[in-house]
Amino acid sequence: MINSRDLALRLRRLTVFSVFAICVITAASFWALRQSGQSAVVIPPPPRSEAKLETLSTGITPAVNITRNADAKWLERAAAQTGIPARALRAYVAAAGAANLSAPDCGIGWNTVAAIGSIESAHGAYGGGKLTPAGHAAGPLVGPSLDGNGFAAIADTDGGVLDGDARWDRAVGPMQFIPTTWEYAGRDGNGDGTADPFNIDDAALSAAGYLCARGRDLTTATGWTEAIYSYNQSGSYVVKVRDQAVSYAEATGATG
Repeated sequence: MINSRDLALRLRRLTVFSVFAICVITAASFWALRQSGQSAVVIPPPPRSEAKLETLSTGITPAVNITRNADAKWLERAAAQTGIPARALRAYVAAAGAANLSAPDCGIGWNTVAAIGSIESAHGAYGGGKLTPAGHAAGPLVGPSLDGNGFAAIADTDGGVLDGDARWDRAVGPMQFIPTTWEYAGRDGNGDGTADPFNIDDAALSAAGYLCARGRDLTTATGWTEAIYSYNQSGSYVVKVRDQAVSYAEATGATG
């Protein structure tokens, strides 16, 4: 027969075990959610990287015509430190600067834009391609058909004009925009009068503007996570972008 003292002890043990089990299950659930990419777990934003800017007195044509360009010496050094091609890095810096001018409360760093460029296309080098001096992708930067086989199913929306596929949409360019997103988010970043998703200046500026949309504050955990998640609805993608952005910030030591 169990006396009251033994019963109380067993109840305390059961309570401790239940609390422990709940903690383990909760932690496991967050881990599984993060690994599966089903939703975004809010995580702290990476440090916001700043670049040294030139005064445009050197005769270098700015990557984006509404903001100052990266200082040539800083650009060379940062490209070596990060492994980012100088032409792409120049576009990322200019895109972040332009986005922050348009939306002062956004607070996006060039390292966040660069992290997306790295993951999406290896800065335009995916498939053996590269960027021309004018910033155009010289390789086939067209993603797989979005036919529902491992990806979302998105029937063709542009008649194959951008992606060459008249049946299904595909993501295109160094920042991998799908045609429907490019239709409203695409911007002219190099001032040639055309918004071209295959041009790194246009694509980077469009990506930065897209991330800063809806009044997001990317200096906060919620704002930054929501921005990246809106770009690619995968929790694991958000983590990859943050890790890469942190790596770039640490490599250059240029944070604000």
